[in-house]
Amino acid sequence: MSHSVTITRTTTSTTNTSYIVLNTGYLKTFSGLLKLFELLIGGAMVGIFGYYQKHGTSMFVGAAELFAFLMSVTFMIGTFCLLLSCLTSLSTGGIIAKTIYELIYHSVAAILLLAASINLVIELSDRRYKGYKQYDAYMAAGIMGLINTVLYFISAFLAHRSYRGI
Repeated sequence: MSHSVTITRTTTSTTNTSYIVLNTGYLKTFSGLLKLFELLIGGAMVGIFGYYQKHGTSMFVGAAELFAFLMSVTFMIGTFCLLLSCLTSLSTGGIIAKTIYELIYHSVAAILLLAASINLVIELSDRRYKGYKQYDAYMAAGIMGLINTVLYFISAFLAHRSYRGI
């Protein structure tokens, strides 16, 4: 009885130069595009709230304005970190989608942004705020929050399918 044996040698060489690999293909996926649009809409909301806070012309809707501002900043930063990690690693996009983290993150983001946006829009519907010049900008931020909520719900649905392996 004769047996054949195959020997394979693998040589690995490393260099001292460090570089950043950009996984631009991730932005071509539906999940990558969703994260990009969530980030852009969140940035626009933060820009609106930040502009009026910086210039001291906030009409101060009160808790509704503050809650919407905090939620948009929170999830803009979180989405930026997720997107950046998926863009700077070739394997992160595929691995993190299979964990429960994305499902929890997108679900919490969708629920809290929905609450903040509805709260802001309802508060703005009060007649006493209609005369302020930033009324339209805040209403636009509330509507952008509702659009972002839909995007986060879609992301949560996709994360659920990926987590379950469907």
